[in-house]
Amino acid sequence: MALFKSGNPTLSEKAFQGSMSTDYTETMSLRGTLNKFGFMLLMLMGSAFYSWKEYAGGGNVIPLLLTGLIGGLIVAIIITFKKEWAPYLAPAYGLLEGLFLGAISAYYNEAFAAKAPGIVMNAVGLTFGTAIAMYFLYSFKIIKATEKFKSVLLMATAGIGIFYLISISLGFFGVHIAFLHEGSMMGIGFSLIVVAVAALNLILDFDMIEQGTQAGAPKYMEWYCAFGLMVTIVWLYLEILRLLSKLSDRK
Repeated sequence: MALFKSGNPTLSEKAFQGSMSTDYTETMSLRGTLNKFGFMLLMLMGSAFYSWKEYAGGGNVIPLLLTGLIGGLIVAIIITFKKEWAPYLAPAYGLLEGLFLGAISAYYNEAFAAKAPGIVMNAVGLTFGTAIAMYFLYSFKIIKATEKFKSVLLMATAGIGIFYLISISLGFFGVHIAFLHEGSMMGIGFSLIVVAVAALNLILDFDMIEQGTQAGAPKYMEWYCAFGLMVTIVWLYLEILRLLSKLSDRK
């Protein structure tokens, strides 16, 4: 089972090991996983449109943003530890994440309307373009998910996560790391690295889905893997949005 290794903590070796302990008549498939991801994406887009519309109409979207952020985090943690609940909770995660992304996107759209018009649509386009490119790179074995590749990317992803946690903790004491938010060369360089790491995590997600399909993981793992893929897509979108905002500051 050493092949089940991913930089995405939701798609871990332990998750698949636990799911393989019982015989199942129905097993996961690539098509089923992508269909479920598509359904979750529709849920996300629907709730994102709602929170965007509320913001555009002058409504208070802070409750929606916090509900999406905190609720999405709670649901994600539950799914990670109770993956068999994924068929019920994964759609809810999509809805909650949409509330958060819709509010954040509307804010960026307004804040950068003068310097970077269309920043949100550009971020969406780049996110899906990157995801499609990573899928083809994986499908044609141009980038292979070798054990060394997985290990290096896992360490890079963990390092970024720890760095973000430290920066958030320092923020509570009034200490802010400037390049995380400013369009300096260091800030843009850092964002480029994070975007690259997030994009490469898609390779690991695709590999995990393929390996789970070949190993005959139970049907509910389609929802779990679709959830894990969405976690990476959302992360990639937010990092691309941040990068575009930094680039606009240099104009």
